Amino acid sequence: MKSHLLLAMIGTFAVIVGAQTQEGFISLNCGLPVDESPYDDLFTGVTFTSDSTFIQTGKTSRVDKSLNKILARQYLTLRYFPEGKRNCYSLDVKSGTKYLIAVSSVYGNYDGRNIDPKFDIYIGPNKWTSMDLAGRQNGTTEEIIHKARSNSLDICLVKTGTTFPIISAIEIRPLRNNTYVTKSGSLRLSFRTYLKSSAGYI
Repeated sequence: MKSHLLLAMIGTFAVIVGAQTQEGFISLNCGLPVDESPYDDLFTGVTFTSDSTFIQTGKTSRVDKSLNKILARQYLTLRYFPEGKRNCYSLDVKSGTKYLIAVSSVYGNYDGRNIDPKFDIYIGPNKWTSMDLAGRQNGTTEEIIHKARSNSLDICLVKTGTTFPIISAIEIRPLRNNTYVTKSGSLRLSFRTYLKSSAGYI
């Protein structure tokens, strides 16, 4: 199911966009050249910016041109990390606020090697998930609901084998604190399903 999430992620946040302003939103198109930033997504109206001011490491590239008409704009570029075991984005958030965090990765054979990356993603010191892009031509997206413990949030990509970690987009949305209340910890997406026949997720 995750292989179909990349284009659907636009629809995931469309309901949120329609209900409020973009205050508190972080929408990063990773690897986007600075001179192409910012831009408004044609479907949702969400404003995406380059990730260049949020991380000092890594290199940028673009997916194979054959994917240009298949993927949304935020998945056409990427940042990859050939150096270091752990590379982190440092993002400004509000302590005590609950956030929906989505991280998307599309390999897109950017390096012409046809070797799908495997790597881990951490939120601060805690492991969030393992990414394995094998067989996922359209990439994959991981989501988590996480309460910020300080005014800074680190999202880190950690090398676990011989391939380089990659990232295409980071999307962060503030939530009401009475949304998905838990006694402790964060909530990782298990699955999303349709409630009726529809063009978007509900």
